[in-house]
Amino acid sequence: MNEKTRGQFAIGNNPERNREHNRRVVLDLVRQHGMLGRMEIARQTQLTAQAVANIVDDLVGSGLLISTGRRRSGRGQPPIQFAVNPEGAATIGVEIATDQMVVTVLDLTGVLRYKRIVPLADTTPERCLPVFALEVERARKSFDSPLLGVGVVMPGPFGIEGMSFVGPTTLPGWSGIDVKAALSEACGMDVALENDAAAAAVAERLFGAGHAISHFCMLYFGTGIGLGMIQDGAPYRGAFGNAGEIGHVPVVPSGRLCPCGQRGCLERYASLHALHEKFDQSGRERPQISEIERLFQSGDQVVQAWIDEAAAHLSTVIGLLENIFDPETIIFSGAFSDSVMDAVIARLPPLPPSVAARAGRTQPRVMRGQTGQYTAALGAAALPLFEILTPKLETSPSDQQVA
Repeated sequence: MNEKTRGQFAIGNNPERNREHNRRVVLDLVRQHGMLGRMEIARQTQLTAQAVANIVDDLVGSGLLISTGRRRSGRGQPPIQFAVNPEGAATIGVEIATDQMVVTVLDLTGVLRYKRIVPLADTTPERCLPVFALEVERARKSFDSPLLGVGVVMPGPFGIEGMSFVGPTTLPGWSGIDVKAALSEACGMDVALENDAAAAAVAERLFGAGHAISHFCMLYFGTGIGLGMIQDGAPYRGAFGNAGEIGHVPVVPSGRLCPCGQRGCLERYASLHALHEKFDQSGRERPQISEIERLFQSGDQVVQAWIDEAAAHLSTVIGLLENIFDPETIIFSGAFSDSVMDAVIARLPPLPPSVAARAGRTQPRVMRGQTGQYTAALGAAALPLFEILTPKLETSPSDQQVA
């Protein structure tokens, strides 16, 4: 049975010096298809049959692939199929947010095996690091597979004078320290550190709406708002890991004062903190994130007003992102429920003209993500997976046929 591949997949490279790349190619291809035989892997990766046999044997030997038996396919000896081994490895992901720590464990196939949410009354390093170390150890005891790595996400930007760790949407006390080193020392192993929006984009690329999309922007709604970007299938981080600080782009001339020192920043209108401020102004208690869905469904006027205001300003930003980055689509995701995200998208005013307004589009200009409200925590756990599952070299044409 023939079907078109979803997006692009990587092809192999036969020189021995690219062996590690070829391992990633094979592992990622098998992950995307569920099960494949050696000959089909060779055909799609453009590697020799012998190279594929060696790589598959190596991956099976290391526990990353398993044989699932023979697939019946007409005449002749049916081919042996191989699949990613769920027990081959696991990763731990930790999201450190302004009011909670979310800890996740993913198996090698990306299935969530563990999730724990820990409220944080104090997110300074002195109080947060011991909790982090304890929770990583607790998560480690939840599985028997080899630990592939630990990923940590937190609000950015990192190391920017005048912007880092300023205001209620960031974490106090972390400025001026080596964050990655402090986290690594606390848990006793090297950690992969990323800002929450970029990690959420990685999660969406591996497991969600971006699985078949090689170029997309993600607007991530946390306490603030950030931008994650996937370019050629990989996250775009910028020179110092701070690409995508969209929350501090002014959208309202002479608008509301922002802690970064500017006025009218997007974060002041389209973020969880902006919604909380509307509740403050109405004299009502700030709702927990888990309560916002109920308020939305009941037609709460404050929530509805925030959705209208956020949508109005996001429309302009969408056109800006399209003209600068030319993505296939822009994905909305983050701490809000699916129905709230859908409402924000539905209330966007007519989108401005941009390079995205072209004939033959295969994706909508804006869509909702599929990885849910804990996408940043999933992205944290996905960071080590991304490093071993994602090839870094050339890809095949997107219209290639597979058997």
